[in-house]
Amino acid sequence: MLTRLTWTLALGGLLSITVHAQSAGDATRGQEMFKQRCAVCHGDALQGLVGPPLTGTEFARTWANPSELRDKIQKTMPQDDPGSLTEAQAGDLAAFIVRAGAANAAAAAPAAPIASHDTPSFPPAANLAQLMRGIFFPSSNLIFEVQGHDPGEKKGDKPYEPGANDNFSWAQWGAGIYSPWEIVDYAALSIADAAPLLLAPGRRCENGRPVPVEKDDWKKFTQNLIDVGKAAYKASQSRSQEAVSDVSNDLADACLQCHERYRDKPGGTTADPSNKAARCF
Repeated sequence: MLTRLTWTLALGGLLSITVHAQSAGDATRGQEMFKQRCAVCHGDALQGLVGPPLTGTEFARTWANPSELRDKIQKTMPQDDPGSLTEAQAGDLAAFIVRAGAANAAAAAPAAPIASHDTPSFPPAANLAQLMRGIFFPSSNLIFEVQGHDPGEKKGDKPYEPGANDNFSWAQWGAGIYSPWEIVDYAALSIADAAPLLLAPGRRCENGRPVPVEKDDWKKFTQNLIDVGKAAYKASQSRSQEAVSDVSNDLADACLQCHERYRDKPGGTTADPSNKAARCF
């Protein structure tokens, strides 16, 4: 059964985006399966309970392609038994989720204005180098590691069990708690969500210079990092080593563009061969 589905995304009541997609799944079968397998975590109305919501503008924008949504469902869901659904079952679920999302979008009323309240400000605690070394370097390295190691590789035929000695332990980060693919998910999301911290007013470079948050190219580099973090997460959700390896090249490029402009400065001295004094300028 081939169904043509339409998402209409209302953005602040001012702009709508319509996405057309083809789905080979059966939404009616998917609805019944959703009630049995998914509603306990995601809610009967897809509003999100223990699991995240499966409706709304951001979800529709991210998973506008039902085939990508089907692959994500098949390879990562349900949370306690990923990979247990067949491709056909995942396709039915994707068809239902897309259909329900389109219906919810059509019925949604314009959001009421939110009352204005003072928002507390939090001055940066870390300098730029500390922020990079604490979040972006280790998270990026976890993604780069996928190029040479498959997170889905297992010892023998046993499925992943928390506490097992995985081939893909990544310096024991989260070993015994999270599966290797989950670690890739978290690394990608940490990059996407932490990147706006690079624009925090008042942050200083390691040498004391202000981070150039007002510069257009700095803003562009930050946006690139957000975008590639989201792309890495989406690739990781496919549970494909090749897909994540491809995105890791984009991540490397995003880092390099900024480093060439603001970090890798020539003209150092014996005491400071990397010329840290010229960074952030």
